[in-house]
Amino acid sequence: MEDNVLNISDLTLHYGGSQILNRVSVTARRGEVTCVMGTNGVGKTSLLKAISGTHPRSGGTYVLDGVEIGRASAHALAQQGVAYVPQGREIFPFLTVRENLETGFACLPRADRTVPDEIFDLFPMLKDFLGRRGGDLSGGQQQQLAIARALVTRPKLLLLDEPTEGIQPNIIQQIGRVIAQLRARGDMAIVLVEQYFDFARELGDQFLVLERGAEKLRGRADEIERDVLLAAVSV
Repeated sequence: MEDNVLNISDLTLHYGGSQILNRVSVTARRGEVTCVMGTNGVGKTSLLKAISGTHPRSGGTYVLDGVEIGRASAHALAQQGVAYVPQGREIFPFLTVRENLETGFACLPRADRTVPDEIFDLFPMLKDFLGRRGGDLSGGQQQQLAIARALVTRPKLLLLDEPTEGIQPNIIQQIGRVIAQLRARGDMAIVLVEQYFDFARELGDQFLVLERGAEKLRGRADEIERDVLLAAVSV
């Protein structure tokens, strides 16, 4: 089994006539967290949209678990093990917690359409709120639900876009523990877009810093000093 779940080289992406990403390369290894960092508007979310298939890339090669990906749709990539937790969570406010979790079944074969017990080990709160509507949850609870819904799909690649944004500190700590547990399991790669520096620094095994849609800094955690990384992501 190849260590790299994700290998992207020279990725470009446009919105209409505007180029947003310029020859960006990123890898993500099984059992590791790859942190994508940078100030607002540098292309971090666009990179996750390209990886998840929610916005088509303009160029570059994309290899997922050893298989080159062409112009695959978001649904096709989800079937191949890519799970995306977007910024803003995007849960369904009028569906119950149980129904929100079950929307993850759409990309699974019928035999796998169950919510794993591990979901409730990671997020105990959800078990108590299965009948509650998603829109009645707090922001932190909705974030836990969004991550849990992604995990229902049994991903090999988990994409997290700003999971700490607008979340109370105790929930941030819990989400950090969950990411660490998922990494320790060793069966998935995690790509984390995060502006909360200490959160990212603590969890990251490798870092990619973007500036104006291009790579500014890349390296593994033990190769980049904290001050160097902090300077690279600062305005």
